Amino acid sequence: MDPARLLGPAEIDVLAQLGVATVLLGGIYALIAVGLTLIFGIMRVVNFAHGEFLMLGMYLAFWAFTLWSLDPYFVLVVSVPVFLLVGLASYALIMRGVIHASHNVQIFTTVGLSTALQNVALVLWTGDYRVVRPWHSFVVLRVGGIAFNLSQVVAFVIALALTIMLFAFMKWTHTGRVMRATAQDREAATLMGIDTDLVYRLTWAIGIACVGAAGVLVAPLYSVYPTAGLQFVLLSYVVVVLGGLGDMVGALLGSLIVAAVEVAGSYYFGTAWKEVLYFVLFIAVLVFRPAGLFGQRGAETLGA
Repeated sequence: MDPARLLGPAEIDVLAQLGVATVLLGGIYALIAVGLTLIFGIMRVVNFAHGEFLMLGMYLAFWAFTLWSLDPYFVLVVSVPVFLLVGLASYALIMRGVIHASHNVQIFTTVGLSTALQNVALVLWTGDYRVVRPWHSFVVLRVGGIAFNLSQVVAFVIALALTIMLFAFMKWTHTGRVMRATAQDREAATLMGIDTDLVYRLTWAIGIACVGAAGVLVAPLYSVYPTAGLQFVLLSYVVVVLGGLGDMVGALLGSLIVAAVEVAGSYYFGTAWKEVLYFVLFIAVLVFRPAGLFGQRGAETLGA
């Protein structure tokens, strides 16, 4: 039966708009969540400060735009090496000391790091909401009955490209294979001569670089303030748990599912309900399938 006979042109346009919005939003969520799932998958550390590194990326884009009128997409090129260095420094100063500690110690450490970064941002830049509005944030593209913002499209394309590059790095490079071998069995990797501390350092730095780049990408789309990362890190947990802790393909699909729940929930029930809906989904996954959709080992034993 022709679906067009069941749905009028207006309903088809609405569904198409919701579908496009889901894909665009899901691509950005994937880049945010993939760093979190990479760190857990290899290091077995749940990084509660993940959102604060995203917040720092947003502030980097804001100050570069405000002080030097630099477009966030130009800042993105600089942000990747900057956050790689931030990741290396934070690993050497903080994470290296707790990498072999219990999950409880690691959780408290990253929660402490999260709170410290939030308060440093509050002291340095106050709690005011700030916005980044380059020229492309005002451009609306229309295809048929579908309208979308140019900044969102560019952010999606760049996020997708970065995510694919990370997948390719993990799958086809020697370093990526070494990282995956360490994730599978740290003791065996050590016996094979792999420097696991170097692998953890690199993993942490890449995860931080991913979320820092994501912060620069979302800066033109969301307000910038010291606790801005909190909404994204909570959402990232839903994505990572839904896809299966440590599974990067699962995180990508989980991003699309969470984006679909958010977009459809916002349209049919109002934006106030979107967090209720995806946290109901989060609880349902934990109750009925705690290892996530792809059943990665480790999800159900976290904290044991």
